[in-house]
Amino acid sequence: METSVIFDVLRTLTHWVSPYYNEIAMTIVATVLVIYGDILNKKIKHILSPYHFLLRTVVFVLICAFGYGALVIFTTPHVKLTMMMIPSVYRGISIVSIFLLLGYLAENRRYI
Repeated sequence: METSVIFDVLRTLTHWVSPYYNEIAMTIVATVLVIYGDILNKKIKHILSPYHFLLRTVVFVLICAFGYGALVIFTTPHVKLTMMMIPSVYRGISIVSIFLLLGYLAENRRYI
């Protein structure tokens, strides 16, 4: 009897988030970029350090404006497909768990 109630709650949670899979996937990608983007920026800065200021500035702006945008656009469908591989009864709680994990990772990197 108790497992039936638990599964009903899990199904309800999945039903609540199901219209928003695209937005959830994009939010996950964007959040990962916010948490770890500074590492990528440091690598880019290191690679571009021997070049002239103007070139470094242009490349950095292009990478931030278009590179990160393209990364979000092109990886979001893959994240959504990965989410869809989770059995539907566990999908809602998995999404909540992913966001809690991202919050924990942000806390560890001192973003919160």
